[in-house]
Amino acid sequence: MLIAEELSPATIDALGPDFDIRQIDGTDRPVLLDSLGGAHAVLIRSATKIDAEAIAAAPLLKVVARAGVGLDNVDIKAATTAGVMVVNAPTSNIVSAAELTVGHILSLARHIPAARASLAEGQWKRSSFTGTELFEKTVGIVGLGRIGGLIAERLRAFGVRVVGYDPYVTPSRAQQLQVELLSFDEVLRQSDFVTVHMPKTPETTGMIGHAQFALMKPTAYVINVARGGLVDEDALYAALTTGVIAGAGLDVFTTEPPVEGGPAHRLLALPNVVVTPHLGASTEEAQEKAGVSVARSVKLALEGDLVPDAVNVAGGVIDPFVRPGIALVEKLGQFFTGLAHSALESLDIEVRGELAAYDVSVYRLAALKGIFANIVSENVSYVNAPLFAEQRGIETRLIVEAESPLYRNITILRGALADGTVLTVAGTLAGTRMVPKVVGINGYEVEVPFEKYHIVMRYADRPGIVAIYGKELGDAQINIAGLQVAHPDATGRALSVLTVDSLVPDEILDAMREAVHADLFRQIEITEP
Repeated sequence: MLIAEELSPATIDALGPDFDIRQIDGTDRPVLLDSLGGAHAVLIRSATKIDAEAIAAAPLLKVVARAGVGLDNVDIKAATTAGVMVVNAPTSNIVSAAELTVGHILSLARHIPAARASLAEGQWKRSSFTGTELFEKTVGIVGLGRIGGLIAERLRAFGVRVVGYDPYVTPSRAQQLQVELLSFDEVLRQSDFVTVHMPKTPETTGMIGHAQFALMKPTAYVINVARGGLVDEDALYAALTTGVIAGAGLDVFTTEPPVEGGPAHRLLALPNVVVTPHLGASTEEAQEKAGVSVARSVKLALEGDLVPDAVNVAGGVIDPFVRPGIALVEKLGQFFTGLAHSALESLDIEVRGELAAYDVSVYRLAALKGIFANIVSENVSYVNAPLFAEQRGIETRLIVEAESPLYRNITILRGALADGTVLTVAGTLAGTRMVPKVVGINGYEVEVPFEKYHIVMRYADRPGIVAIYGKELGDAQINIAGLQVAHPDATGRALSVLTVDSLVPDEILDAMREAVHADLFRQIEITEP
């Protein structure tokens, strides 16, 4: 076992005496590559890069363990191709991140960093640092996942009103958190402090920009301790220097560290900005939790047991007949979320066919992992996906039936949404190559191989529809790689599923939706599990 960076003594203790442990400096590339040759497991933090070259140099490697949350320094695709499990510690930093957020809020409210700097320079300017109380102020939390929930819990002690926006949180879950659910725009309008805790996706990148700052109070503050890029840094600079908002607290940046001359670097010099160098997980407790967590995962992986924190494969004692369906079910979960138009309240995972004779309990974990992959700010794994469901009050059932008239095996996700509708998506592995495909959407029969980008639309069936949206995409130089049109239902509405080669800009999507008069229109991006 290779430990490539300094880890806590508790991590070593958690590994136990049964492993031959070698410690090296993983940032020394030649030493790392030479040492990987005989390693069955490697434990790293953020400085060691485990890329395709490193994985190729490790023919015996079974598991890469990142003692932390982020995985930017691990080539997950190369690891998966080589059959190497990748694990991290997805819940290790949630308390630390929540507490740092509260620290930023307090620092902004009372000008703590600026007052300290002034005093250190020998000045005594009490009147220059008159602050504001949190008591009876409104704090808006954008993203009510685990970290957002912890922030709400801690802020209640200050006597604040907590409002929130999260399109995937049900009213019952918000009530449990004692958070008043509002629209995104209303959270911005009403809040004295806005803190964002969303995952970074194409939809959320730059989600707070010029238009959003214009909605906020001139006395308001924005805090980002989640992901760099959620707040448009150029728009933030403009808002801070023209008095549109009062200040900002930042722990993360689009480029880290901020590059001189870049948009983030200009923010560092502003007096109304509190900054920290990505310290969300930088506590002794978080680091120890991360080390101990991945040490346990490594032991499970090397002993052949199920590894709940695996991010690329489930691992463990899963029948070879069951294992290929895990990635299919994860992609189904992502597809389901892409189609859902309101919060999920309950979910049935139906597995039908020959798989009924096997233990397919991992499919429930895979479905939830896929559903939450792009809607929570934390990394999602097999262990925390059920927790996300529980926190949101989502009931789940695994239903296994041998009867499957049309397919040898089929998995169906059937979910009840908060608006009273039911959404179903179905998938299977097709042919000798076991190609994962979507074969059903809300009762429509399709057969569409999973690719990175899909567009799903439903409209009143009539001649010329394909030509209409084909022209819109053609004019935008976007290639349609695949197209399937399902037969109209009893209401005369047809369903089209397009596979496109690249992400379609919002303005093109809007034009397509309007042109075909679609009552369902979604662009869905599928990431590899």
